[in-house]
Amino acid sequence: QVRLVESGGGLVQAGGSLRLSCAAFGSTSTLSTLAWFRQAPGKEREFVAVLRWTNDADYPWYADSVKGRFTISRDNGKNTVYLQMTSLEPADTAIYYCAADDTRLVVYSRPAEYDYWGQGTQVTVSS
Repeated sequence: QVRLVESGGGLVQAGGSLRLSCAAFGSTSTLSTLAWFRQAPGKEREFVAVLRWTNDADYPWYADSVKGRFTISRDNGKNTVYLQMTSLEPADTAIYYCAADDTRLVVYSRPAEYDYWGQGTQVTVSS
């Protein structure tokens, strides 16, 4: 079993930055994919970014809406994945969730593919 704990959300003005963290606890050695999703009020949960890794390399990928503004990375020693968010816009306002899976997912943008979820952290961007 794996437990995911997000942190780092908050209120920021448009154009500002935030860094979200997702710490993994438990049987983390089997994880191969970790992603960030977000859900705004009245909307479906949407894919934001994913990091898939092997022993040799990390493979990040981003939704078009955040490409060039968000960066996903990990600190393997801390079992933590980060989402650095810059040039934030009011449209980025949502609850941000991290999700993980034991397999190196091919279809990584569908929430149903993931076995483990965090509780979410609120990000609010004011105009």
